[in-house]
Amino acid sequence: MLEVRDLHAGYDGVEVLHGISLQVKPGEIVAVLGSNGAGKSTLNNNISGLYRPFAGAIAFEGTDITGASSERVVELGLVQVPEGRCVFPNMTVRENLELGGYRRGREHRAQNLERVTEVFPRLEERFAQLAGTLSGGEQQMLAIGRGIMTEPRLLILDEPSLGLSPILVDEMFALIRQLHGQGLAILLVEQNVVQSLTLADRAYVMENGTIALSGMAASLLENPDLKRSYLGM
Repeated sequence: MLEVRDLHAGYDGVEVLHGISLQVKPGEIVAVLGSNGAGKSTLNNNISGLYRPFAGAIAFEGTDITGASSERVVELGLVQVPEGRCVFPNMTVRENLELGGYRRGREHRAQNLERVTEVFPRLEERFAQLAGTLSGGEQQMLAIGRGIMTEPRLLILDEPSLGLSPILVDEMFALIRQLHGQGLAILLVEQNVVQSLTLADRAYVMENGTIALSGMAASLLENPDLKRSYLGM
């Protein structure tokens, strides 16, 4: 579904990604793990068309999207929910959701709103509330719901558990599992190693702009190098 091949990318001529390659197959949850500064957000932003890579190739469902605009990437159904939620604080919850379907999925707005509220019933209770007054967990639900409004073929979730309490982190991962159960392919980019590997089918571990480890998630969870580096074991 998504194939990244030998991707080199960065900012202002400074290379951050040094030959990244990864794949996401239909219906999979694939986790991309790594600490701050590993290059995860740079990877997301190049896949999503926010930046143009220095070298390498990105293909989505057989279409070359290397260097394509973010609008074109969304039109194809590859949608990112960015780190930090990025809701529009002075717009209502409903307006934020409807804006999510502006580029793609506009003709099915009512059905998509219904789908969002089935997954996140709390949002329906707050349709008329300004997004900036929501709790952190509710804003994260809104950001994901806004992504669902685009009818994504593949959803990139960038640090969805960031800044949430442990209880809300558990709730967020349960909601991601629910979305996946509906057949949605997900690229989960996270620092939360244990819960991500428990949820994912496969995973890649990034260090300093390279892939340090990759494989089936269950196997990586038992990998001694990963345990030593990320779990302190």
